Amino acid sequence: MAGPVCSIINDHFAEILVGQDPMATEKLWDIMRRSSAAYGSGGLASYAISAVDNAMWDLKGKLLGRPVYELLGGPVKESIPCYASNTLLKYSTKDNMDWFLELGFKAVKVFLRHGPEDGIAGLRKNEELVARTREQIGPDIELAVDSWMSLNVEYAVRVVDALKPYRIKWLEDYLLPEDMDSYAKVRERAPGQTLATGEHWYTIHPFAVAAGQGLVDILQPDVQWVGGISASVRICHIAEAHGLTVIGHAGMNYPYGQHLAYAMPVIPWGERSEGVSPPGVPLKEMVVLPGTPIIENGRVTPSDAPGFGIEATLDWLEERAV
Repeated sequence: MAGPVCSIINDHFAEILVGQDPMATEKLWDIMRRSSAAYGSGGLASYAISAVDNAMWDLKGKLLGRPVYELLGGPVKESIPCYASNTLLKYSTKDNMDWFLELGFKAVKVFLRHGPEDGIAGLRKNEELVARTREQIGPDIELAVDSWMSLNVEYAVRVVDALKPYRIKWLEDYLLPEDMDSYAKVRERAPGQTLATGEHWYTIHPFAVAAGQGLVDILQPDVQWVGGISASVRICHIAEAHGLTVIGHAGMNYPYGQHLAYAMPVIPWGERSEGVSPPGVPLKEMVVLPGTPIIENGRVTPSDAPGFGIEATLDWLEERAV
């Protein structure tokens, strides 16, 4: 995705943003969203908007000498509780969970391996995965379940029924992101289950629809995909107005989501995704952006350095330049 996203930034956004006031983040975000509307502000355009918007917030913080979370209103919690997302499927779930518990996480997430095409045998295997994980982590660790856009209405309802004994925190990403009608049907047929989604929703409007219609309980925008900090703050306000919570996709992997969660009352947790780390590998060895604070004992506090606190040098950038 890097090539197309870079093209949108360099060949389109640059022409209309160069010379603008970098402190006017509201204006710049609006310019990008409206200027890309003709070819669709979602998907690749949304990734491009996110990259520029986050860079502008970083620049604003550096120019003012303040961390981004202070520009957003200041911290609302002492540190951010984090959950570990089990995405390194080449390792056994048991080994991953043992490692997550050793790292001090108080909440974890597993991914279902089977969908509607696998029938009742697959449904039983999904239930067995969740049952084994619940037995392993015990009753005091929160357990979420992700199906990554692989289910349909009937199967989602059957999954909810099958997993009731294991007290899952939420069922996530159970339908294709644009199928709002099916989200309404699952909500109607599984009223007691906490439902979560949103990593593949772009800009603010799908979140407004979902919140207004009560389709889900937890909104999960990705700050690097949805439109940056500017879009994410708007989504937090939408959630707050409807009594919902926000737990951003992969929010604790990078400083952007850390600063957002630190300043937003509506964000109770953060997700450490991208496999967290292979069993036995310290979290500090998994840092992608230099200056990203490390999760310790399941919690993290953002850097108080100006901007996002990213410590990238020119040499570091040149080594990774496309």
